[in-house]
Amino acid sequence: MSLALFDLDGTLIHSEAGIVGSLRHALTQMGHEPPSQAVLRTWIGPPLRQTFPTIVGNDPAAIEQAVAHYSDRFDSQGWAEYEVYAGIAEVVETLAAQGWTLVVATTKVLPRAQRIVDHLPFGRHFSRVYAPTGEGRHSEKAEMIAQALSDFGIAAEHAVMIGDRYFDIDGARANGVRSIGVTWGFGGRDELVEAHADVIATQPAELLPAILDARAAA
Repeated sequence: MSLALFDLDGTLIHSEAGIVGSLRHALTQMGHEPPSQAVLRTWIGPPLRQTFPTIVGNDPAAIEQAVAHYSDRFDSQGWAEYEVYAGIAEVVETLAAQGWTLVVATTKVLPRAQRIVDHLPFGRHFSRVYAPTGEGRHSEKAEMIAQALSDFGIAAEHAVMIGDRYFDIDGARANGVRSIGVTWGFGGRDELVEAHADVIATQPAELLPAILDARAAA
């Protein structure tokens, strides 16, 4: 049995509009001028309580208020402001047809991640969504990957992690899992190279061969 773990934002879906829109809303409600689009893009992935302090300060009450404002907009409309990357559906469908076990491993909190996955046209192929249950300062991708390996009884050499940010690659390396970095998300090639991704895919058409090559290498 082989296991493919997919990150969500920046890997399966282009979710910048919903996330950045909700970040801007939260900061505006708090009376702060939102930073540039380029800066806000770097906030996609890490936990909100890790990024909001850079603008609102380290006051716990202010951070919680910013998170609440973000949640209000994201849960009402931002969650649906995404597009599936062209070619991703075909990758998922093919892997499912070949008998792969597919899961999502994301730093987005579980209720939001599950809601989005459930609405994806290919969401039924994912056996489980691994995500933090609360928005703390730290959401360890390595722990999610380890839990998935344990839950499905799959050895690390028979698994592959696909993601767009360095912490996807770090989490895979911590578990001895092969990693595929994708450049169509929010991290970029330099970040993935620095994180030592085993393979880098520059377009979804390259993803399926890379995943199958990872299994062959195992």
